[in-house]
Amino acid sequence: MLTESFNTAALEQEIAWFSQVCDARFDAYFKHNEQDIDLETVCPAPDLTVQDSPYAKLVRELEMNYAERIVLMLALMPHVRPQVLDLFSLQNSALGRAYSEIGGWRGKSHIGFLPTCETASFILAGSHLAKRFAVARLFKDEHFFIHQGILKLEQQSAGEPFFDAALQLSHEYLQRLADGEEHKPDFSANFPAKLMQTQLNWSDLVLNTEVMDEVQNIVTWLKQSPYIVGHWSLGKTLKPGYRTMFYGPPGTGKTLTASLIGKVVGADVYRIDLSMVVSKYIGETEKNLANVFDQAQNKNWILFFDEADSLFGKRTQASSSNDRHANQEISYLLQRVEDFPGVVILATNLKANIDAAFSRRFQSEVYFAMPDPQQREKLWRNLFAGSAHLAPEIDFTEIAERYELAGGALLNVARYAAIRAVRYERQLITQDDLLAGIGRELMKDGKTL
Repeated sequence: MLTESFNTAALEQEIAWFSQVCDARFDAYFKHNEQDIDLETVCPAPDLTVQDSPYAKLVRELEMNYAERIVLMLALMPHVRPQVLDLFSLQNSALGRAYSEIGGWRGKSHIGFLPTCETASFILAGSHLAKRFAVARLFKDEHFFIHQGILKLEQQSAGEPFFDAALQLSHEYLQRLADGEEHKPDFSANFPAKLMQTQLNWSDLVLNTEVMDEVQNIVTWLKQSPYIVGHWSLGKTLKPGYRTMFYGPPGTGKTLTASLIGKVVGADVYRIDLSMVVSKYIGETEKNLANVFDQAQNKNWILFFDEADSLFGKRTQASSSNDRHANQEISYLLQRVEDFPGVVILATNLKANIDAAFSRRFQSEVYFAMPDPQQREKLWRNLFAGSAHLAPEIDFTEIAERYELAGGALLNVARYAAIRAVRYERQLITQDDLLAGIGRELMKDGKTL
């Protein structure tokens, strides 16, 4: 509670300062003496060097200057004190409309003023053209506002002036300024991706030597890419991202491997929900993908596309508008994947269905084969490691030799065997329970024990 009160007090101080800045700009602008105004002199910014609030920490972390603090507060204001911006809804009595130099836009339900880049320019520059150009630099892609995803600029309609873009604070940084915590994005229509987590560890992953070697290459890149690029002066020729394809039969560990890579390097792994990405409407698939890539652009995330052939499939001869649209989607995907500075993992059971243009741009293609008998035995033993509820007659060596199953199928067998033992009120899982579960899994492929 003390922390919350402390943060509130810090924001109240900054809001009061921001209000003074706005009043000073309006007073100078409409009294036509803005040539003489120096906002930093008239309304000096509060000293944040000794404050420990989330807002102060962010300002110090990014070494924000006076103008940057004003822009950040402007974007924050609709969320914390919308009435402060009511002043910007002033109408030009001579023209019977809002002042174009103030900018702003209206939300669908929010009745208050919502700022645009034009609003920021009005506060910081007034009618000074040189200062206006300086404000524009705050919204360039390389500025931390955009580069780190703090602000989002959204054009309301195509072809309108750049400064008419809505100035929006990202949800992530809104939460950070509110309570000091870094929130991970939630699965939604605007972010069709789910954070992947696992309780398993690297020792639970059973892969052959060749596959593990390729996986270690990815881990090394994630941990050492700045050194790899810098030590050999490859920054001008190598793109910062890493793209790889995991392919092979279902249940062979592709998803688990992606999760463990993220776990071992401390990176979040997001699984893209393709059912919410792909749309039959022209332009919607690209828009949905843009939402994911834009939010992930400058974060330490791994993007995992499961069943990727449904989205990254081969281009076809364009004999209809639908074919042309599908090919455009793939071309757009190719561009976004290639330009993404993080790691992208495509997983598929059918490599042949992936467009060759993606394969050519991948740093690696990793084949996850069905486990051999020795690997299957290790999987069986890992699965029941530490369990005291196995009948003594269970022979994992024999089961592993006789029945070719992937790791995913083994999980199904273990679940079924445990259910069967409980149903028959037994304290031990027997060999028969495992065989019954194995039989169910084999039947899925049209096989029998």
